[in-house]
Amino acid sequence: MKTSFQSKEEANKSRRWIHIDATDKTLGRLASNIAHIIRGKNKPTYSPHVDCGDFVVVTNASKVKLTGNKLSDKKYIWHTGYMGGIREKSAEDMLKSHPERLIQKAVEGMIPAGALGNRVSLKLKIYTGPDHPHQAQNPETISI
Repeated sequence: MKTSFQSKEEANKSRRWIHIDATDKTLGRLASNIAHIIRGKNKPTYSPHVDCGDFVVVTNASKVKLTGNKLSDKKYIWHTGYMGGIREKSAEDMLKSHPERLIQKAVEGMIPAGALGNRVSLKLKIYTGPDHPHQAQNPETISI
């Protein structure tokens, strides 16, 4: 039996929109499932070198939960590019100010780095509240 790989054109035809409600979901488990879907690993036609995943719309990002002491202990560190420009924010502060970035960073850590990973990460749409502007795409709601 010959191994078959999906082409870009075939992958574009089979794209779906999926809606996930993040209310009371654990951050790591939610991010793992989202990464699985946007990479296309949930499909039998998965090809590792082709962007064959689905679009994912996440709502209620502000209601995601972290277990243990992660709210106070987990730190997000970045550099501004200027001298002495190292910055740090706890997960609790990040959840209050930008909850969508919390999920975005968790998912980006689970997809490959490079051109394919950059293309895949564009298919993730995250919103703080319950409303989103993607009603026209008729996303199917799944529970995780």
